[in-house]
Amino acid sequence: MRISTVTMFEQSTASMNRQQSDLMRVSQQIASGRRVVNPSDDPQAASRAIGVDQAMAATKQYEDSRISARNSLSQTESILNSVSDAVTSAKTLLIQASSDTLSNVDRQSIASELRGVYESMLGQANATDGNGRYLFGGYSDNAPPFVKSADGNVEYVGDNNAREQRVDSSRLMPVTENGIGIFKSVPSGAGYIAEAQPGNQGNVTFGGPQVTNVNAEGYGDSYRVVFTEDAAVNSGFSYQVQRFEDGAWLEDDADLVATGEYTGAGQPLAFGGLNITLQGTPVEGDEILLARAGSEQREPDLFRSMEAAIRVLETPAETDAEKAALRNTLNTSMRDLDNALDNVLTVRASAGARLNELDVIDAVGSNRMLNYTQTLSDLVDLDYAEAISEYSLRQVGLQAAQKAFVDIKGLSLFNYM
Repeated sequence: MRISTVTMFEQSTASMNRQQSDLMRVSQQIASGRRVVNPSDDPQAASRAIGVDQAMAATKQYEDSRISARNSLSQTESILNSVSDAVTSAKTLLIQASSDTLSNVDRQSIASELRGVYESMLGQANATDGNGRYLFGGYSDNAPPFVKSADGNVEYVGDNNAREQRVDSSRLMPVTENGIGIFKSVPSGAGYIAEAQPGNQGNVTFGGPQVTNVNAEGYGDSYRVVFTEDAAVNSGFSYQVQRFEDGAWLEDDADLVATGEYTGAGQPLAFGGLNITLQGTPVEGDEILLARAGSEQREPDLFRSMEAAIRVLETPAETDAEKAALRNTLNTSMRDLDNALDNVLTVRASAGARLNELDVIDAVGSNRMLNYTQTLSDLVDLDYAEAISEYSLRQVGLQAAQKAFVDIKGLSLFNYM
């Protein structure tokens, strides 16, 4: 077979180019520290590496989301701690104001201090996060959720939702609370509250109510005790216990829960698994409401309870009726504050539990990121010992190809003539 000079030159050049290309590829691998520099180096590994890279990016995004969620929950937990302290301070002031030894001036001084607690609590209810968003307005976080109306009452203008944030692929976590859940709610186990109606003219006061039997018929319903003048009894007054059903009070004689003479001397009344003690002299039409906290007849409102306590403390109590209104309002407000404190502590515990959950998700995310990093390293990272050995081999191969080309191109028949 005859091999032309052109063929020898082409084959030698191709061999040198191939050896040089292989040497360059190994050089790039060593310089970059990656076995797969271009997808063509290992198409399957390159394809899997893209999927792992995307998973790592998503995991990193969830990690950043958890940082934001932790900041919001930490702020929420801190504010709820301040609110619980404020409710405790208010309850202490009301206990102090309940003493019969205080004068009207003393109670007005307590009212002034209580108003300071009230304003502080209102400020905490309208707290913002570091981005200027209101924490307790739900998704309506661009304006204060609690505003004072024209009559001085505090109204909630936020929505009923809690802002949520995805902290992991399968976990959408609430990162704030709405104002209703904090300031206008009670825990599920909240009991009954008694309240003298604002139009009462007599001086009847109450103690309780106490729950005697949660399994009694009618437990959980709302009741009201209505006083009427009755010439047929010695005391001159009788009482009716009416039950609330289907949006109305049942006032017919056949529907009354209990009736009887009202003596006014620490008289206990028992019905529906409850017991309440009444004392004092009523006026025709006076009413005492007994309703489950959080029910339709006794909707919870922390600000309303504090406003009622402040008003009654600022009003001088001179007559028996005014003193009875003072005592009844303070008793009702203290029960409201007890329920409010339990509710705030429950919400705070929920926020703390979510903070703990974030720690667990963080640990899982860190382990997942380590696994992804190891998988990606196995796919594309370079074994330096193997690469350096290959580099030396390719270098020797290139030098051999170059030496062979020099020898071949020097061959000529004229050297032997």
